[in-house]
Amino acid sequence: MNFAASPAHATHTGASTHPAGLWRVIKTYDHAEGLSCCFRQWQAGLSHCRYLHGYALAFRFTFLCETLDDRGWCIDFGGLKPLRAWLHETFDHTTLAAADDPELPTLRALHAQGLIQLRILPAVGCEAFAAAAHAWSDAYARAQTANRVWVESAEVAEHGANAASYQPV
Repeated sequence: MNFAASPAHATHTGASTHPAGLWRVIKTYDHAEGLSCCFRQWQAGLSHCRYLHGYALAFRFTFLCETLDDRGWCIDFGGLKPLRAWLHETFDHTTLAAADDPELPTLRALHAQGLIQLRILPAVGCEAFAAAAHAWSDAYARAQTANRVWVESAEVAEHGANAASYQPV
């Protein structure tokens, strides 16, 4: 097919030159991003996950839209700096605790002593981090694009073998 000859594939002059459909773009922050955090899953029973342990997490966000902006973009990757800042504030050299962790007073004391940077989330673990990352990134994308762009899914990987993703129904 000669794309240059097709009006649907002509040089971009606005979203109207594209056929109807969904655009899906992906933004990743890999393990080299340095999002090293520590957490424990206090309800993990006899699993070793009940102990404080950590990972350099990686994140993958899938953004969707039905209409491209006037530049022909789903979302401006350069405009995602606040998402990167939130990831660093939440997951970079931090200790994450579930809001219901019975050892929260101990962790708060360590934070007060300057030994850890405590972040309290509703829950912890790969699945919980994926849900939190989805909530933040989706709210941000919608606010920045007047609801033109939304987040289909957010994925969090502890390492090459373990990952979880969240996608609302």
